[in-house]
Amino acid sequence: MSMLTPPGMGGKYRITGDRYPRMSRPRNRRRLMFTAFGSVLALGLVGWGTLQLIDVFSGDSGGQKVRAAHGTGDCERGDKHPGENAKSGRSDSGQGGQGGRTGGKLPKPSQITVNVYNATTRSGLAKDTAKELEKRGFKIGKVGNAPTRYDKKIKATGILLGAPGAGDGAFNVLGTQLAGAQTKNDARDGKDIDLIIGNGFKDLAKQKDADKALAALAKPSPAPSGSPCR
Repeated sequence: MSMLTPPGMGGKYRITGDRYPRMSRPRNRRRLMFTAFGSVLALGLVGWGTLQLIDVFSGDSGGQKVRAAHGTGDCERGDKHPGENAKSGRSDSGQGGQGGRTGGKLPKPSQITVNVYNATTRSGLAKDTAKELEKRGFKIGKVGNAPTRYDKKIKATGILLGAPGAGDGAFNVLGTQLAGAQTKNDARDGKDIDLIIGNGFKDLAKQKDADKALAALAKPSPAPSGSPCR
C-alpha cells in the first residue's frame, strides 16, 4: 500500500502519477487594503470639493463679500449705497482734491473760469498764481484777496469753491494743478470756480506732473488682467 493511499481504503484505491492537486493561493490582502484606502481618499476629496463650491457660491454673511472662484482674496460687491458712490471731486465732508479716476468726459481747462483769491499774508500770490494758470489754458476771472470768512483762516493748500455742478469734472481738472486742495460747494449759479489759496500753499504742481494727472483722469488705467473680482 502506498504512503499516499488514504487510511481505510485498504489499498483498493491508489494515487498514481507525478501530478498532485494544487492548493488555491490566498487572496492578496495588501491589494485589498490599498483599494479600500483609495476609495476612502476619493470620497474625502469629493466631499471637500463640494464644500468649497458651496462656500464660493453662497458668499459671506451680510452679502457684502463674495469669495473669488479663482483666488484666495475677497472681492467687495459693487452694490453699495448710492450715497457712497458720490460724484468724483466731491464728498459729504466737502473734501475732494483731485478725486478718483473718472474716465468720463472732462471739461477742458479753457472751459473753466477760475477766480483766484489770496487768503495768506504773502502779497502778490493770487496774481502770480493766476498768470501761471492762464499759461496752462485756464480762463481767469477775478483776482484779489480772499473774502473775510476765508482770509487768513485756511491752513490747507487751498480751497476750490463752486456750484454743485462743478463736481462733474471742473474740480478734478483744476485739482490736478493744486495738490491737496479741498473742495466745497456754495449756492452760486455760475460755473466759475474760486481758488482760495491757503497757508499751506507753496506753488502749483509742475506742468508735466499736472498734465500727467489730467491724462490719468481722462483715461484711467484698466483693471489688472486676471483679477478674480468682477
